[in-house]
Amino acid sequence: MIHSVDPRTGESTGDPFPPTSDAELDAIVEAARIAGSSWRSADRAPVLEAVAAALEANVEELWRAADAETALGETRLRGEVGRAAGQFRLFAQVLRDGGHVEAVIDHATAQPPVPDLRRMNHPLPGVVGVFAASNFPFAFSVAGGDTASALAAGCPVVVKAHDGHPRTSELSWRVIREALPDPDLLGLVSGLDAGKRLAGHPSVSAVGFTGSIPGGKAIQALIAERPDPIPFYGELGSVNPVVVLPSASRDGLAQGFATSLTLGTGQFCTNPGLVFVPDDAELLASIADAVSATEGGPMLTERMQGGFLHGLARLGKLSSLAQGKPGEGAFAVTPQVFVTDLATFAGDPHGIAEECFGPAAVVVVYTDPAELPAVLERLDGSLTATIHATDPVEARASSEVLLKKAGRLIWNGWPTGVAVRWAMHHGGPWPSSTAAAHTSVGAAAIRRWLVPTAYQDWPAELLPPELRDDNPLGIPRRVDGVLVESRA
Repeated sequence: MIHSVDPRTGESTGDPFPPTSDAELDAIVEAARIAGSSWRSADRAPVLEAVAAALEANVEELWRAADAETALGETRLRGEVGRAAGQFRLFAQVLRDGGHVEAVIDHATAQPPVPDLRRMNHPLPGVVGVFAASNFPFAFSVAGGDTASALAAGCPVVVKAHDGHPRTSELSWRVIREALPDPDLLGLVSGLDAGKRLAGHPSVSAVGFTGSIPGGKAIQALIAERPDPIPFYGELGSVNPVVVLPSASRDGLAQGFATSLTLGTGQFCTNPGLVFVPDDAELLASIADAVSATEGGPMLTERMQGGFLHGLARLGKLSSLAQGKPGEGAFAVTPQVFVTDLATFAGDPHGIAEECFGPAAVVVVYTDPAELPAVLERLDGSLTATIHATDPVEARASSEVLLKKAGRLIWNGWPTGVAVRWAMHHGGPWPSSTAAAHTSVGAAAIRRWLVPTAYQDWPAELLPPELRDDNPLGIPRRVDGVLVESRA
């Protein structure tokens, strides 16, 4: 059985949830597959907006359920419901714009003899499987961006609920289903075995996941065992390096780091876990003071608390720079920041820089910024990389290295907070994600669930409207090599 647990007390609350049986999972996936046949050609934008409105209308019940299972608090959780609703509205805009289909028309020519060719993106056949995240019970869970983008693409979805918030997952699922034209378009399953079966199900054509590296590797292994391997879009581990160069303004730097580090008890995939700073005693003292003033809190689950404590034990070979005040609650942890020099770090970059999920970071002190690029080259991939500087020329060498290491580059800011916008990219080289060319946040997230089809000399009567010469949908297209933005 799956129990709803309050992180503040460590006690189970309410009735437990039974795991989904194999027969139940098969029925749920099959129902989603059938519902998806008409959804592919449906007018989906108004439905996505209806889902957004439903989430907002039920925010009171949603945030309270989530707080009882995550201890994240009213302000954070109300905001997260709004963020989830905003994702559905963004994809409604994407659908109305029409650029996501990437329609291309090349008319036939006599000299040289070339056939009429037309190409566009279509929804993946079958069902999209989504593995919900623990740290965002709305924005990366049942109501999250994977669900929103896959439904927008025209795919039915089956979500494997996270065991850390089962009641929130079921409530979110019910709210969304009521806003869909066919409730079977969104299925929900629970339990480890159900997750395994979902990843291997023959009607599942792609999988999205947000979680740990071991979890991602386990799903990859399941997919590799399939007779028909399918795309796997996983967001995994990330230390999000921050490089503070000598020219960086010290104004608010330490406080900004401490705030970013401890936001949500450090349970963000964009947590700044590795910071390179000049050998400046005053700067180090200000960082220590800022971290010492922070306070810990409960982690989402006992397992995550255990993982954090294991990470602290691994980092214990380094010197402690500062620690915050102990948090309250059964699964509480204390913010910790360690310090080492560049030479020591260079001797074991993968060991020292391994992600410790929670409010922990390593500060690496350097004396010569010219030595940084060679060390940065040895870092694993991350979702983000940040540079603090006032001199762009000084930052050039480090920025050129970090460009190859992260999916989002930040200047004089902090990585926590991922805006749901058209230009956002939330992905990066392994191990931050399994597919660096794709994003799990922002308008481009829809591309994961689309596949292209080319039509050669196809009858006009059989062409999809996106590829007809009269452009009845008024979408942007590339015609004979020219991008036509007009919606006339």
